Amino acid sequence: MLGITEVNSLPPHYRCPNCQYSDFTDYGIKNGVDLPDKNCPKCGAKLFKDGMDIPFETFLGFNGDKEPDIDLNFSGEYQGKIHKYAEVIFGKGKTFKAGTVGTMAEKTAFGYVKKYYEERNIPITNAEISRLVEGVVGIKRTTGQHPGGIIVVPHGREIYEFCPVQHPADDPNSDIITTHFDYHSIDKNLLKLDMLGHDDPTVIRMLQDLTGIDPKTIPLDDKETMSIFTSTKALGVTPEQINSQVGSFGVPEFGTKFVRDMLVDTKPTTFEELIRISGLSHGTDVWLNNAQTLIQNNIATLSEAICTRDDIMIYLIKQGLPPDKAFKIMESVRKGKGLKPDQEEIMRANNVPEWYIESCKKIKYMFPKAHAVAYVTMAFRIAWFKVHYPLAYYATFFSIRATEFDSEYMIYGKEKVKTKMKELEGQGNNISAKDKSMYTILELVLEMYERGFEFLPIDLYKSHSTKFRIEDGKIRPPLSSIAGLGEVAAEGIYEAAKKEGKFMCIDDLQVKAKIGKSMVELLGKFGCLDGMSQSNQISLFG
Repeated sequence: MLGITEVNSLPPHYRCPNCQYSDFTDYGIKNGVDLPDKNCPKCGAKLFKDGMDIPFETFLGFNGDKEPDIDLNFSGEYQGKIHKYAEVIFGKGKTFKAGTVGTMAEKTAFGYVKKYYEERNIPITNAEISRLVEGVVGIKRTTGQHPGGIIVVPHGREIYEFCPVQHPADDPNSDIITTHFDYHSIDKNLLKLDMLGHDDPTVIRMLQDLTGIDPKTIPLDDKETMSIFTSTKALGVTPEQINSQVGSFGVPEFGTKFVRDMLVDTKPTTFEELIRISGLSHGTDVWLNNAQTLIQNNIATLSEAICTRDDIMIYLIKQGLPPDKAFKIMESVRKGKGLKPDQEEIMRANNVPEWYIESCKKIKYMFPKAHAVAYVTMAFRIAWFKVHYPLAYYATFFSIRATEFDSEYMIYGKEKVKTKMKELEGQGNNISAKDKSMYTILELVLEMYERGFEFLPIDLYKSHSTKFRIEDGKIRPPLSSIAGLGEVAAEGIYEAAKKEGKFMCIDDLQVKAKIGKSMVELLGKFGCLDGMSQSNQISLFG
């Protein structure tokens, strides 16, 4: 794993990367972990490069008895192709979409029961309705598919040895074949790969195309980039200008208000601390009423608090617990099962503080460190572009992530942006999910204006259908940023303009772009049709 934190200890069963030497007992190692020296005693090679202390045992267990959790994130644009390629790798008939079973929810069951008796005019008590609902809840309602789960069948075996297969929702016209059983029922028998569609790789690729910079060459210890997680100085704005003490708007993992508040509380200054914050934000009952309280009360520091599941195993082994015991405690805590009395006993016997034990007991779910490292690495690279190539960053963000971008409120200067933000703030807790999403985009648009950048007008011939373009140090919004126009209509207009060069008149535009009158009115509202006549017919009388 890439990273910039110094590792001062060896994971269990570690081997020298140069000569594979593994006997470090002469180094005064405690339980095969602590290593004061970083050079191999046999060949003298450096044992560590900068990186992350993620023991492989977290992945498969000390005896290879843990089901591996393999997540592969691809650009959402290529997810379908990746799924098809899995069949090429493993062989035809060896990969199947992971099936899901949708069950009856309590409210739906209540509606079905009540309606059944009402339609037949049969009197029924509330108690009887509750009894029948209890019997209906949880039964199969429909089948579906996991968004990225691929079940892999080993060579020499057939899927039918494990479960039947079907089309999702029993649709015979679907070209997708899924496992008939819910994948949770067979995940201990067959390997499931999570090949998920993700925006981050798409964003990184667009940034590379716009700037010509290979993201893999970006230093993960860049001081200016690191500073935006504690201040706004590197962006050239004040906290008052953008209503935030940190500059992480629009940075994956760190852009939401919840995580921005965490940044204010923890003040991270290293890449390792960003990873810890990512772990805290993805966990359940890991930060709120747990690590947050411990840090605020000076009982523990961010580096001491439990942030990812790996932290537990590594810390307990260093305290002197046998590796397999440390692993089992980690597994129990990260699944929300708490601690057994004998586990608490062995932790206390090895001087594990009470606050640590209590923290373990509160946790319901923990994020794996490998996930946090992968996500934060991508996030830091994107943040680097935000600091050093702002126009490319904003154009990319608005193109890929800003689904609720509305040019009516966003491209006409910061005052209009502020007015819309106040209007949305006035809705309080009644704000809709759509407006909440728009508010997030408005925050970033305001930041862009405060940094001295502007939008160009939407242009029938210069605007792309869906992508924001950089022109003359400004950003040109796409046709699809007009609310109500839609991507299909925008694509039709863009392709027709590219093919025709210029439209003779509005009627000509409608015919060639295959758009209706309402779409024409929207284009007219944004000045896209200025100077264009309705028809190219010459009037004989006017």
